Amino acid sequence: MSADRPHRTGRPALSTETPTRKPDPDELPPFTEQLSQQLGGVKGVVEAAVPITLFVVLNPLLPESMGPLSGLQWAIVISASSAIAIAVWRAIRKEPIRHALNGLFGIALGAFLAWRSTDARDFYLPGIIQGAIYGVLLIVSALVRHPVIGWIYAVVAQGGKKEWRQNRPLVDILSRITILWGVVFLLKNAVRIWLYWIDADNALGLVTLFGGWPVTIALTAFTIWAVRRHMKAVGEAPPEPVKAD
Repeated sequence: MSADRPHRTGRPALSTETPTRKPDPDELPPFTEQLSQQLGGVKGVVEAAVPITLFVVLNPLLPESMGPLSGLQWAIVISASSAIAIAVWRAIRKEPIRHALNGLFGIALGAFLAWRSTDARDFYLPGIIQGAIYGVLLIVSALVRHPVIGWIYAVVAQGGKKEWRQNRPLVDILSRITILWGVVFLLKNAVRIWLYWIDADNALGLVTLFGGWPVTIALTAFTIWAVRRHMKAVGEAPPEPVKAD
């Protein structure tokens, strides 16, 4: 036997097994998973759209009077009841009810205002005010370098970590995206305010319906795509520090 020949141990010199890849805690979740987490899943999106859809569809279709209630009042009752039923059903099944409660509050307030004034436009008034406030807050947060979308993204995609604050290019892109969200919210609500002003309640309902979740889904998808694209582009490059706030 040659002196320089390696001693055989009876075990293969090279394992043919594929090593298990340890998950990187800083690795971004899949795109679809992030989108689902942010929006509450497809089920959450559908459930959130049910009450407003019922009101938009039923209000112009129901007759002026139906027994003890007017058509508007029946539309309010059915819409509000659906929101309550969704929240209760989620609670019974021990599912998250955050999205359901958010929708329930807005629907309840709008239903109260429309019932009291007997004006269908007032059903959409809380959403108009809320959207305008959101638009202003989003833009202001970006201007002071604390973009709201950045904080939300950090919670959803990075487990609440604050390291993104030390990455100037990432803060820049999240600030621009936050401004985009704010501008879209303000433009959408400018149209809704105009329709409210000219008493176009049916058109107001359609803009509210199609300018709500569809626009939010599109903005959320664009946000995730843009940030993932940025993260892929910078790779392992060291982050450029930002100035102390």
